[in-house]
Amino acid sequence: MQIGIAYSEPGQQVWLNIEVPEATTVAEGIERSGILKQFPHIDLGAQKVGVFGRLVKLDAALKAGDRVEIYRTIIADPETVPRKDMDGD
Repeated sequence: MQIGIAYSEPGQQVWLNIEVPEATTVAEGIERSGILKQFPHIDLGAQKVGVFGRLVKLDAALKAGDRVEIYRTIIADPETVPRKDMDGD
């Protein structure tokens, strides 16, 4: 079955479509994609993952067409970061 693996960081976005066997877990799909070799700083023990924007555990089973997303940790507290005025003022 085919799944997608998505990861982004400032200045770079990666979306991989890969073939995996039925009953593949999220962790197995990420491992098979090779993305951990491309981004060795990804820490699946600390970073959250999701499928189509919903948080899931690494042992969750995937279905054909699922998009696995690896989320970066937040480095700034949104409560303390000044908001940019959308009007450009």
